[in-house]
Amino acid sequence: MGFKHGAVLAPVSFFLGVLFICLNVDHRILWGEPSTEVLDIGFQFYTTFFSAPPAIKALLHGMIGVGLAGFIFKLHKWDESAMFFDGSSLAVYVFAIMVYLSVIIPGLQTVADPVKDVDTREDQLEALRMLSAGNIIIIGCLFLVLLLQGGQEYARRADAKALAQAQLKVAASTDVKEKEQ
Repeated sequence: MGFKHGAVLAPVSFFLGVLFICLNVDHRILWGEPSTEVLDIGFQFYTTFFSAPPAIKALLHGMIGVGLAGFIFKLHKWDESAMFFDGSSLAVYVFAIMVYLSVIIPGLQTVADPVKDVDTREDQLEALRMLSAGNIIIIGCLFLVLLLQGGQEYARRADAKALAQAQLKVAASTDVKEKEQ
């Protein structure tokens, strides 16, 4: 595994860690009893998340960029492995980014900073549920990226092993032919 592979796996793992922290709140909102206490915890958690210092937001967005750069560098060597594994991983990663941009950011804004006389409490509750569902979708996407990257590494190792065995067979058959002569 090289630097390019690490440039993909590090951001994916980082975001999975962040999303697993969010999962502590999300699972109660999505699958638990939606009591007032649970919803208040969700509002407080995501308001804190939304109000994070700019350095934290820059880190999160920078990690998105590192992941994209890693995929682009991996795709630079266009072979079958890049086409199947890296191309599919990039598509899933971009889908996760689109969910982030279209669901998570507007949901955070509605939950943490509602527009007066426009966003009702019901709008905020729906945004909180959509935010939690978007996090679950992104977790699934990132797990798929990890699975595809692991499959790529497995395929590389299997190819190297098969090539080494084929070279041993060729070398052995060459030795037998030389001895016969």
